[in-house]
Amino acid sequence: MTPSPDCRGPVGLSRRTMLQIGTIGALKLGLPQLLAAQDNQPVNGLRARADSCILIFLNGGPSHLDTWDMKPDLPQGMRSEFQPIASTMPGVPVCEHLPRFARAISKCTLVRSVHHTEVAHAPAVYTALTGIRSNVRAGILGAKATDQPAIGSVVGALRPPTTHVTPYVLLPYLTAEGAGGPPQPGFLGGWLGKSHDPFLVLANGPNLNLPSLSPGQGMTTERVQDRGRLLDGLNRSMAQQPAQEMARFQMRACDLLTSSAAQRAFQLEQEPIRLRDAYGRNIYGQSMLLARRLVEAGVRLTCVSWAPDANATWDTHGNNFGKLKNDLLPPFDASFTSLVNDLEDRGLLERTLVVAMGEIGRTPRINAQAGRDHWEFCYSVLMAGGGTKRGFVYGSSDRRGWFPNSCPVTASDIVATIYHALGIPADVDLRDRQNRPMLLHPEGTAIHEVFA
Repeated sequence: MTPSPDCRGPVGLSRRTMLQIGTIGALKLGLPQLLAAQDNQPVNGLRARADSCILIFLNGGPSHLDTWDMKPDLPQGMRSEFQPIASTMPGVPVCEHLPRFARAISKCTLVRSVHHTEVAHAPAVYTALTGIRSNVRAGILGAKATDQPAIGSVVGALRPPTTHVTPYVLLPYLTAEGAGGPPQPGFLGGWLGKSHDPFLVLANGPNLNLPSLSPGQGMTTERVQDRGRLLDGLNRSMAQQPAQEMARFQMRACDLLTSSAAQRAFQLEQEPIRLRDAYGRNIYGQSMLLARRLVEAGVRLTCVSWAPDANATWDTHGNNFGKLKNDLLPPFDASFTSLVNDLEDRGLLERTLVVAMGEIGRTPRINAQAGRDHWEFCYSVLMAGGGTKRGFVYGSSDRRGWFPNSCPVTASDIVATIYHALGIPADVDLRDRQNRPMLLHPEGTAIHEVFA
């Protein structure tokens, strides 16, 4: 039998078809529904506005009052130390330490009225990333197999890539709940299964530990494909669900070992020095640049989690202004602005949804350590591309930034909006391993006003 470039098995099924069959078995999806989603045909009447999403998760919770919802008339003890500067969005000043963003904000939608009820990091992260309440006020949660699956896991299952790449990538950290703690919930496959976990590209000191995607010595493409066919045959003879999961893992490995698109995506050294410098020569800047390359390769969702653990970066209980000025805002300003401009220059922004958000905001009142504490009652979310409006503000906070003043939306509404942009309707029929019907975001409604 002549080897084929897509790891075809002896019955003539491509590895993509096998992957889809495995997905159908795990999620109890109808084949027409799955194929329609992949080919960007309407699913339950909804057509995708975006083919890919880059989710920049500012883990720990950035202060809206010191970035893009400044209140210069606040009294001392609440007012930011930073000065607002004019932006290209009339009437919307931003922080002086975001000068490049001030020019690029006219390409963005800013939602200023997000809220939820989770005060601690792990529950808030879970809610922000899945749209599901944790019903836990505090304590260690840790990622569990029964969790609601990550957005990337769902998108990868329902809209598999049309190229031979992994659907969902997480970088540069699988963020821990605290230093040395378990992974936060909301990033993994949950009840979809481990085969829907993200492909991890993790930090190694100041650099990205980019995966080696070349086969081992003596392992030619033909040998990789032969092994893929053998594994396909073995797995088809085993009806147990764990075998199906193992098959999907193996197919993903086959993709990465044989796909030139996947291999090229991780070659950051191919980028011009000028562009790498513009993104920022730091772990987050290079992660954002890699995210753009992954979009070009066909990856559906790339999540950049901006913290090794929940307390490491944007969780500014102490020295809020020093950390923002020196460590956080300059690399965000460079990398986010470069990403949006780069995607537009390449004609990719219209079909790529970019979302920057944390899991909470920070208190309007400044504490005794010159910091701001957790504040889940009002925060902001940035969006760009993916069919969203340009130069648009949705909702507002009250005059002191304590609570939403107009058009309040929940974290679940934000998740629903991301799914809506990616062509995944709220009423899609998903079932867990016990064949129980599962809802994606039972309390969330897409914010249709943010779309052009």
